[in-house]
Amino acid sequence: MTADPCFADTYSQARARFLAAAAAAGATIETIRHPLRGPDGGMLACDVARLGPPRARRALVTISGTHGVEGHCGSGAQTASLREGLFTALPADTSVVAIHAINPHGFAWSRRVTEDNVDLNRNFVDHSTPYPANPGYEDLRAAICPPRWDEATRATARQRLDDYAAAHGRMALQQAISGGQYADPHGVFFGGHAPTWSNRTLRRVFAALDQHAREIGVIDYHTGLGPYGHGELITSAHANPPAYARLCAWLGKDEITSPDLGNSSSAPLVGVNSAGMREAAPNAQVSVVALEFGVRPLDQTLDALRADAWLHAHGTFGSPEWMAIKAEMRRVFYGDEPRWKEMIVARGFAVTRRMLAGLAAA
Repeated sequence: MTADPCFADTYSQARARFLAAAAAAGATIETIRHPLRGPDGGMLACDVARLGPPRARRALVTISGTHGVEGHCGSGAQTASLREGLFTALPADTSVVAIHAINPHGFAWSRRVTEDNVDLNRNFVDHSTPYPANPGYEDLRAAICPPRWDEATRATARQRLDDYAAAHGRMALQQAISGGQYADPHGVFFGGHAPTWSNRTLRRVFAALDQHAREIGVIDYHTGLGPYGHGELITSAHANPPAYARLCAWLGKDEITSPDLGNSSSAPLVGVNSAGMREAAPNAQVSVVALEFGVRPLDQTLDALRADAWLHAHGTFGSPEWMAIKAEMRRVFYGDEPRWKEMIVARGFAVTRRMLAGLAAA
């Protein structure tokens, strides 16, 4: 197939293409409206398309837009799977649930975070207890998110970050920046101080699944880490060993990576969404994999995130700086090239088919 028509330049266009493909595939669609609007004043929503028996014991769940702007990738893969009839002959007693734009505000505004500057994939912690500490972030806070974004300030901050990497290693720097932090509400990878709208919405979808599904496999589409167009299969080794074993059996032990085992492009994280899925569906075995596609070098990606955090704390909507930083956010998280899109669809289809086969055998 030609992948390009399945991808979209804007959230609104992506939503329209997904909804059209879901309707054509015969899916039932639930629209969960977000209380805010997009930059064009348009409606924001998380749309949930369901195929197969409504009370199936097994469910394949796909998720796009956990990290907002990364939704260009996941939306394209979801739309392609619906257009190409990937789910026309599902295994017995199996349903498909496609969650489109779980973080629609971030998708529409070309942000990785939610409307409250929260990284959704760091938000699933117990907010009634002390938050996990990130001493590396605290040490580097002024360099990670400086109060100005001029050339001189960026150069000074970059030297501080490079010095930290030289002293502690590149992965230690990545951990300090991206592992998750709960002390700087205007900073990057902030986990929030309460469950976000997207957190609550994801739990709502999984609570509904828990009424009947006993085996749930999840593919959560992401971009920003790893080689160009390569779909790394990332999961947590320590949080749920049985789920880790199932994913290894379904998708291939040699392909599964884990930050906690040190063989992933991702640093170890706290507050990830798989915890919320399992809490919302306690009667099911929930096996979650992040399908992570590289776009640009990591330094460029992290710098774009730092600039975006500065922009929303200090910048002006619609200014030349605004436009330039938003364009860079799209560039580092969305490989808007035909070859990249073909790689995403091919890999997404292969992983989807393998997970469906694994669920069928469960």
